Amino acid sequence: MTAQAVSAAPGSHTVDAFHRGRFFLVQPAKGGHRAGMDAMMLAASVPSAFAGRLADFGAGAGAAGLAVLSRCPQARAVLVERAAEMAAFAQATLALPDNAHLSGRAEALQADVALTGAARQAAGLVDNSFDYVIMNPPFNAEADRATPDELKRLAHVMEDGLFEDWLRSAAAVTRPRGGVCVIARPQSLHAILDAMGSRFGNVELMAIHPRPDAAAIRIVTRATRGTRGKLAIRPPLILHESDSGRFSSHTDRINNGLASLFGD
Repeated sequence: MTAQAVSAAPGSHTVDAFHRGRFFLVQPAKGGHRAGMDAMMLAASVPSAFAGRLADFGAGAGAAGLAVLSRCPQARAVLVERAAEMAAFAQATLALPDNAHLSGRAEALQADVALTGAARQAAGLVDNSFDYVIMNPPFNAEADRATPDELKRLAHVMEDGLFEDWLRSAAAVTRPRGGVCVIARPQSLHAILDAMGSRFGNVELMAIHPRPDAAAIRIVTRATRGTRGKLAIRPPLILHESDSGRFSSHTDRINNGLASLFGD
């Protein structure tokens, strides 16, 4: 499927506003992955003053990468997606007239981030070519997300060794002292820290809780390539006000590109 085919197929997609209408996403109406709060939290991990080149691994239709560009006016992004169908949605997203103010700073790349060595470079993921990598990988177990939809399975179900493969590639393509950030479920933290190993240091962790009295549902792990700083656990983000289903004002600002997750 091409970006033109996506746009020409009635009922195949929706066009959804993010950051209060500052950018839009072309997403599959049925099947595949539809972006939500995880992508906005991941994008918010990037410092607000970031002005370099960013890779969005597992970009889907491009939500996280474009959310970074929406908040960081000097940043550039490559939306890296393995599935041809979702890469076409990313291309359709960049082709939207309403995204013209961002699309000149972004490109979509169909590539498997788990490739290694020469194959990875041939796919367009060149060593030491990015200042930051963000990733929202498929982090669910097969039993958690059993689905007959193959495109959705690829987006949601974790393969063996995923964090090792993705973080190895992130270390290869990121320049020294470049950043990396991962959003996942808390049960993946051990695998993420193991995969970061000696590749990344200055690791920062932030747990995301739905309410003050509820267990964390996501963990955001941010680190710097080639450093040896100690691990730091930041104060958690509480999504909702305790007495209602409303997002807290701070969460709302993060979701809408008006604040960064780590306060930088």
